[in-house]
Amino acid sequence: MKAEVHVNDNKELKTLFWRSGFIFGSFNMVKMMGQGFGFTMNTTLDKIYAQDEEARLQAQTRHNGFFNCHAAMLGLIVGIVFAMEKEKSAGKEVTGDAITNIKVALMGPLAGIGDSLFFNTIRIIAAGIAIGLASQGNILGMIFFILIYGGSFLVVKWVLLKLGYSMGTTFLDKAFESGVIQIISKAASILGLVMVGSMVATMVNINIVAVPNFGGAQLQIQEMLDTIMPGLLSIGLVFGMVTLIKKGVKVTWLVILLITMCIILAFFGIL
Repeated sequence: MKAEVHVNDNKELKTLFWRSGFIFGSFNMVKMMGQGFGFTMNTTLDKIYAQDEEARLQAQTRHNGFFNCHAAMLGLIVGIVFAMEKEKSAGKEVTGDAITNIKVALMGPLAGIGDSLFFNTIRIIAAGIAIGLASQGNILGMIFFILIYGGSFLVVKWVLLKLGYSMGTTFLDKAFESGVIQIISKAASILGLVMVGSMVATMVNINIVAVPNFGGAQLQIQEMLDTIMPGLLSIGLVFGMVTLIKKGVKVTWLVILLITMCIILAFFGIL
C-alpha cells in the first residue's frame, strides 16, 4: 500500500519553473543539461517520495542522466515528468523506464522546435525592432529586445510547464482507465531508442580520410564502410563506449581517451 502523496501542485509548478532557470548551471559535454534537470526536479522529488527513501533515490538518479533540450521548451517535459512521478509515487503502473523513455523521446523534437521558434524567428523580430530604435539612441531598443525575446521565453516555458502537467495527469488517468499503459510504455521505449539512434547519427561523426595505396590501387576505406552501412563507425564507437561504461570505466576517462585518440589519428592522417 503506497502512502498518499501530499503535494501542492501550483506551488511545485512554480518551484520547478524557477529552478529550471539554472538548467545550464552545470552544463557539460557528458550529460549536457542532465545535472540541471536533476537540480530542477530534486526538491519536488523529495516531497513526492518523502515516505519512500529508496524510490526517492531511484528518481533522483533517473533525472541525473543525459538531457538536452531548448531551455524554454523543456517546460513541457518537466510538467509531464512531474505528473508521471506523482502518479508513480501513488502506486499507479508508471515505471521508471517509461518516464525516462518519454523524456528521451520528447527532448529532441522539442529542441528543434525551440531553436527554430526562438533563435530563427522571435530573436530576429526582436532584434529588428530593437536595432531600429537603438540606432536612433533610444534606450527603448534595449528594453524592447529584453521584453520581446526574454519575456516570450519565460511565458512559453511557464505555459508549457502547466500544459505538460495537465496533459500528463489527464493523459495518464485515461490511459489507466483504458488499460493501454503497457502499450504506451512500449511505444515510448521504441521512440526513445529511435531518438537515441538519430542523435548518434547526427552528433557522432567519424570520417576516415586515409587512402592506402596497394600497388597503385587506392582503397577508399570510408566509401567502402558507407556502402556496408552509413554511420557504421559511429555506432561502433557508441556501443564501445557504452560497454566500457557498463564495465565501470568513468566517463571522464573516456572523454580523455577519445581526445587522445583523435589527436593521434589526426596526426597520422587517418581521421
